[in-house]
Amino acid sequence: MNYVNLSNRYAVRPLTEADIPIMLALFRSNPLFYQHCPPPPSTETAREAMHALPPRKTMADKHFLGFFDGETLAAVLDLITGFPTPEIAFWGLFMLDAAMQGQGRGTALVSELCAALQQRGFRAVRLGWVKTNPQAEHFWKKNGFQETGVSYETDGYTVVVAQRELT
Repeated sequence: MNYVNLSNRYAVRPLTEADIPIMLALFRSNPLFYQHCPPPPSTETAREAMHALPPRKTMADKHFLGFFDGETLAAVLDLITGFPTPEIAFWGLFMLDAAMQGQGRGTALVSELCAALQQRGFRAVRLGWVKTNPQAEHFWKKNGFQETGVSYETDGYTVVVAQRELT
């Protein structure tokens, strides 16, 4: 996948294990997320996130990406292409540095990403939020994601599955 055209504002590149320290700083800037979605961030949980895959997918389908504003890691996106069906892109994680929130940057980046994925032939983006996290629900609904009616239990919390049509 060509990452260059995913954002006009940010430099985009795959994150590696060498990036875990800056990822942890970004993750730790969002304590509310981890109140609803434990465990708290650690080197091990960051490594696990970089390698986690849904059923029937391989690492070739996974793009664990950093969005950089200069040298600063502004956002992380865990993008799985073709899940659960070939025409859907799944976001396992999207997180913006807390210092950049409340300025429209997250919404602008979501819009850019959805437009770029549509240009690549995807018809929808799917993701999930933790049912007990009203801030996440508000953000995703504000950005055009609608509940699919599917939810599931995992690690002691309920995930609400939502989708945004791109066509």
